[in-house]
Amino acid sequence: MPLVRIDVNAGRAPDQLARLSRAIHDAILVEYKIPERDYFHILTEHAPGQIIAQDAGLGFERTAGVVVIQIFTQEGRSQDAKEHLFAAVARNLADAGIPGEDVFIGYVENTAGDWSFGFGRAQYVTGELAAPAR
Repeated sequence: MPLVRIDVNAGRAPDQLARLSRAIHDAILVEYKIPERDYFHILTEHAPGQIIAQDAGLGFERTAGVVVIQIFTQEGRSQDAKEHLFAAVARNLADAGIPGEDVFIGYVENTAGDWSFGFGRAQYVTGELAAPAR
């Protein structure tokens, strides 16, 4: 069950934001084989100048269309699986009109005990939800 935070500069139409979110979710569905309803995205639009995302010295320029993605998920996936996910996200976003240089992904892992889906319970720990298979 990844939780995905998506930060963009303001100015995209609602349908563009929905397409962007869906492109990311579809990549996670395919690569991590999660259920469709494990769809938890937070989209935040920022005023100009509130997202600073340079190239880390890689020699390319980002545009104002940069998409900053944070994926929070349980630990245990291989580096190969993560890299496949990164590539799938970039491909899907390219299909949605977002070039690769404008895709920035941060990946954060935690454990089953770090999630509560409601009612103040850690459902992976209580057994109300099965912990995702790797």
